Amino acid sequence: MINRAGLGIVCALAATVFYGLVPNFVRGGIINGVPAVETVFFRTAFIGVVLAIVAVLHGERYAIPRKALPSFAVQALATLVVSVSYLAAVQFIPVGLAAIVFFTFPVIIMLTSPVVEGHSPGLVRLAVAVAAFAGLAISVGPSFESLDVRGIGLAAAAAIFCALQFFSGRAISTMVAPAVFGSLVHLVILPVTLAIVIVAGGGNIAFFPGGQASTAGLLFMLGVGILYVGGYFLHMQSLRYAPASTVAPFFNLEPMIATTVAALFLGERLAMNQYVGGGMVLAALAASSFVGSRKMAAP
Repeated sequence: MINRAGLGIVCALAATVFYGLVPNFVRGGIINGVPAVETVFFRTAFIGVVLAIVAVLHGERYAIPRKALPSFAVQALATLVVSVSYLAAVQFIPVGLAAIVFFTFPVIIMLTSPVVEGHSPGLVRLAVAVAAFAGLAISVGPSFESLDVRGIGLAAAAAIFCALQFFSGRAISTMVAPAVFGSLVHLVILPVTLAIVIVAGGGNIAFFPGGQASTAGLLFMLGVGILYVGGYFLHMQSLRYAPASTVAPFFNLEPMIATTVAALFLGERLAMNQYVGGGMVLAALAASSFVGSRKMAAP
C-alpha cells in the first residue's frame, strides 16, 4: 500500500488546476457552437483513447483483475453519474447553487471515511473540510429565489457519487495502474454519453462535419479533452499516494481557480464575497497542510 501523503497532496493540487480550467474551455466551446453535452462525450472518448495509449506504451497489463472488478464497477458508475448529473442540475437551478451542493463531497468523504477507510479523520481535519465548504458557499453566493427539487437532487447525486469516485479510485489504484482503469472506465461509459448526446440534440451533433461548431469551438473542445486527461490522471495518482479523506479538501480550490480564470480571460468580474470566500478556502487548506506536515514530522 503506497502512503506518501505529501506527493498525494501535490498531485491533488495539480489536478485541481487542470479541472478548474475546464469550465472556461467548455464556456468557450458553447459560445462557438459546441453544446456542453457534446463536449462531455468528446472528453470521455478522448481520455479513454489517450490513457489506453499511455498504458500500452508503459507496458501495463490492459485488463482489470477479478478482485478489482467491484471497485471498477463503482468507479464507472460514479464517473458516469458525476459527468451527467452535475451538468443536468444547472438546467433547473442556478450554477452557483449547483456548485455549492456538489462541493459538499469533501464533507461527505470526511463524514464517511471512518466507515470506508477504517479510521477517524479527526476533529481538526473535519473542521478544515467544513471551513473550506463554508468559504466556497460564501464565494459562490447564489440566489436562492428559484429552487427546483430536480436540480437539487441531481447536484446531490453528483456529490454523493463523487465521494464514491474518490473511495473506489483509492481502492482500485492499489491494484491497477491509473492509466489502465481510467481508460477502461471511460470507454465503458462512452456509449451512454453518446446516447445522451443523440437524445439531447435530436440526432444532430454539432462537432460532426457539417455541424454548427466553428473551428474555435472545436479547439476549445480539444482543450477540454487535454485538460481533463491531465486532471483525471493526477486525480487518480493522488488517490494512489494518499487516502481520499486527505486529498479531498484540496479539490475545494477548483471553483476558485475557475472563477479567477473567468475573471482574467472572459472578463467576468469578481465580487467581494468571492475574494472573502476564496481566502477562507485557502486558509483552511493551508491549515490542513500544516497539520498534515506536523503529523508526518512526528516520530
